[in-house]
Amino acid sequence: MAVITSLAEKRQEKQLRYERKMLRELSLEKLRAKVLEHFVPFYHTYRIFPSVVEEGCIDLAIEAYLLGAHYSRFGYYGEPADSVRRRCVQEEKYLVDTLFDFLCFWGNIDDDLLSQSLYYACEQYIGGWWTEGFERGKKRRRLKLH
Repeated sequence: MAVITSLAEKRQEKQLRYERKMLRELSLEKLRAKVLEHFVPFYHTYRIFPSVVEEGCIDLAIEAYLLGAHYSRFGYYGEPADSVRRRCVQEEKYLVDTLFDFLCFWGNIDDDLLSQSLYYACEQYIGGWWTEGFERGKKRRRLKLH
């Protein structure tokens, strides 16, 4: 007797395998360095950068990286990165908003000027990781490693 599996289960397994392969190329040190580079100026009242905030930023960076990697197939087939980025603008905005809300909560940021600059830092951070995932995913597809 054969085991019957659904198409949805097969797709999910394939997506998980691809995400695991993509995550092998990321290093935790690089993730931590980028978090500190982007967000330490907003947390100058703390003696050390809070680990909870660091972990939340890393989680969202991974999500943005995987989102870019997922959409890299369009870049592989010749579509420019800006055009591909417009395809996933809602998902990317969701990640930016989530990160901004998370950082505002943990940083007690109420000042309008400070919150606006924090939002731009969040956009730059998520956008940078999206681009990193997009380029790495495109490279893996070119090398037939997907």
